[in-house]
Amino acid sequence: MIVVDTDVIAGLFLPSEWSGKAEQLLSIDPEWAAPLLWRSELRNILATYVRTGKLELDSALGIVESAEALLAGREFSVDSASVLRLAAESRCTAYDTEYVALAQHLGSQLVTLDGQLLDAFPAVAAHLDVVVGSA
Repeated sequence: MIVVDTDVIAGLFLPSEWSGKAEQLLSIDPEWAAPLLWRSELRNILATYVRTGKLELDSALGIVESAEALLAGREFSVDSASVLRLAAESRCTAYDTEYVALAQHLGSQLVTLDGQLLDAFPAVAAHLDVVVGSA
């Protein structure tokens, strides 16, 4: 099981330069986990796509349904104290450190595209490109 952030999840469902890598990651390890926050972050991305005309509402609803099915049973609440400690130590946002806290709690790796997380938490966080490239 790996922890993925919302950028990786979105890359699986929305066309981007990372779509192919996200698909490869899913084939390497299909057990993706995330903090509950991922839902709100993905909804925000999709709402922006709908508002800007890049995506129809029905398509956005289908993406949410598929993403929720993918992560079903592997969505977690994270400890606030851990999140705040990580945010204070790293100067990353509390939103971002939720993913780190979950990866640490699960003894798992965080796969991300976020440069700040990669710099702040090299023992836990790995770039999508590196993970797929090394598999």
